[in-house]
Amino acid sequence: MRRLSILILAGAIAWPLLATAQTPDLHSSLPHLQKMGSATQLIVDRKPFLILGGELHNSSSSSVEYMQPVWPRLAAMHLNTVVLPVAWETIEPEEGKFDFRCLDGLLAGARENHLKLVVLWFGAWKNTYSSYVPAWVKTNTERFPRVQTSDGRDTERLSPFSAVVRDADAKAFAALMHHLREADGDRHTVLMVQVENEVGVIPEARDYSAVADAAFAAAVPTTLMKFLEAHRATLNPEFRAAWESAGARRAGTWQEVFGKTSLTDDLFMAWQYATYIDRIAAAGKAEYPLPMYANAALIRPNYEPGQYNSGGPLPHSMDVWHAGAPSLDFLSPDIYFNDFAHWAGSYSRPDNPLFIPEAQSGSAGAANALYAFGRLSAIGFSAFGIDDQGNVPLDLVGITNPSERVDGSALSSMYAELGRLAPAILAKQVTDGVAAGLIEGDAQRAARVSFGDYTATITRAGSAAGASGRIGVMFLQTGPNEFLVIGCGDAQVVFSTEKPGPPIVGVESIDEELFENGTWATRRRLNGDENSQGQALRLYGTDVARGRIYRVRLYRYR
Repeated sequence: MRRLSILILAGAIAWPLLATAQTPDLHSSLPHLQKMGSATQLIVDRKPFLILGGELHNSSSSSVEYMQPVWPRLAAMHLNTVVLPVAWETIEPEEGKFDFRCLDGLLAGARENHLKLVVLWFGAWKNTYSSYVPAWVKTNTERFPRVQTSDGRDTERLSPFSAVVRDADAKAFAALMHHLREADGDRHTVLMVQVENEVGVIPEARDYSAVADAAFAAAVPTTLMKFLEAHRATLNPEFRAAWESAGARRAGTWQEVFGKTSLTDDLFMAWQYATYIDRIAAAGKAEYPLPMYANAALIRPNYEPGQYNSGGPLPHSMDVWHAGAPSLDFLSPDIYFNDFAHWAGSYSRPDNPLFIPEAQSGSAGAANALYAFGRLSAIGFSAFGIDDQGNVPLDLVGITNPSERVDGSALSSMYAELGRLAPAILAKQVTDGVAAGLIEGDAQRAARVSFGDYTATITRAGSAAGASGRIGVMFLQTGPNEFLVIGCGDAQVVFSTEKPGPPIVGVESIDEELFENGTWATRRRLNGDENSQGQALRLYGTDVARGRIYRVRLYRYR
């Protein structure tokens, strides 16, 4: 234990010295985030990288043997990255005795299948609970105190107010990052790290332990108050309204500054979790400075703090988290609700690049991925429970040629297309040359997307005309009047313009293109009935499964 502690301390000192002594740009060779034009992108081995990901079920990665047959399936689904938990109890089953054999086996499995990893640190919390901590932590409630309810009962949640909990968590996380640096520092299999998972408290809005009560009655920390003043113009509207409706005070207790509401309880817990996680992330980055983030479980309609994970990094508390956890690079939403555009847009901010670690799979996931990459310049998209999904070839309606049998998963097929288009997408994110539209829910019947001199109106068509399925369409501008279009779902796209010049937009040509022999090849020139006599582009639900995109050229006339 003493030897490991010395090694960890030595690593914390040696890593920055190594970066300076060996080569001036060693840090730039590590996976890192970089502002590229109007987008922030993940740079891997000095090149922009688009994460086409899938997250494993929570306990799948606890066994190298379990994962052996899973890795090839994931690679066959056209993922390039697996989002994978590493639990505290797995690496430190006895206090001070670390075991990284499982982690090393996971690294080997990923590499053998040419997959990258995003590591999820299941430390003190996973989905508010402390279920993945070691037994020596879980069973010693005196040394490692719990969040308490208002009637004085302990819960199955370690206290974010405990320095003992925090320091033990930070020590384990630092050991993990130290080992990753040694085992992967020159391979870059691991791209990023999530610190904890969906933190917060339920069933009440805050911790009612004695130490929590004292902190709640004390003044709001000066660091947060200074952040409010400095960023007032850009604060989340709900957060700013809470502060201003209570008088926009520059000092005071939590209730004096934000009001006597349950939202104040939420903001109070957000500060505790943010400052706790900042210490964990800082300890890890001292060992190996990969990009790090925290994720949020979102709010169901009309839920109050305590009914959801109160204190998590939600849109209304993102500013609290940015003030309290500067060691984190961004905050992420886990999106399972239908209002994807709203939730994803809430996390796509100039100070917060978008990465979605958990989301729906299937056709909904495929459409959402198009929107995230094309509209919000996301650095990555990941569907949950990916190890439950295989790449089982299924016959689709109208496909009779055995060579056209395709993966039955819409997301897998979409990842195949996005993987081929990734260099173009990444380049166009930088220059605002990519756009996307999303139709979701029964109430939405159309979406409008502006790009270059044109506007595209997307509506449901064919089998989707009277349905409520999700439709996503991405536009990649390849010339002033030329675009590549990739879609998910039955839709029709009509083009118009609001820019000066001839007002009517016509379709000069539409070429159907497929990826063959390592390149995109024109298969058919679509005209007449196939483009509504030069008026529209028709997309089909089977396009992605068939590997089909469209090159559209437009012109304008009176």
